[in-house]
Amino acid sequence: MKRVVATGTFDILHPGHIYYLERSRALGDELHVIVARDANVKHKPAPVVPEEQRLCMIQSLAVVDDARLGDSEDMFRPIEEISPAIITLGFNQHFSEDSLRTALRSRGIEAEVVRIGAYEGPGYAGSRLIMQRILETRCSGEGKETDNTD
Repeated sequence: MKRVVATGTFDILHPGHIYYLERSRALGDELHVIVARDANVKHKPAPVVPEEQRLCMIQSLAVVDDARLGDSEDMFRPIEEISPAIITLGFNQHFSEDSLRTALRSRGIEAEVVRIGAYEGPGYAGSRLIMQRILETRCSGEGKETDNTD
């Protein structure tokens, strides 16, 4: 059984996330996803969607076999528990593959590290782009449609 681990914040789920998860799943037999905890997201703006809701969204995807929140103190603990053959990184994740490999080896984790390329398909492929579009179309002044019923 070849396990793959994908990690990310997954704030405002979009086609780029789906592409990353589908490409990750294609590398093995099981896809385990570690969703970043709100408090651990320090390299970019804090997530808009709370961690429990982001986890629920990822758990609902058919391509995902298991999803869990990351550890608040030790990012390697869930990886040790899952014992993956492969760990994937998204094209824009801030980790250096070499630094991650070194850190994994120091913990006795022999997983291969694979970077997944960027999504090139149609639609919005970034949470910031989606938020910008929301601000432009729903929050740009008086008289604009601003209810959130849809």
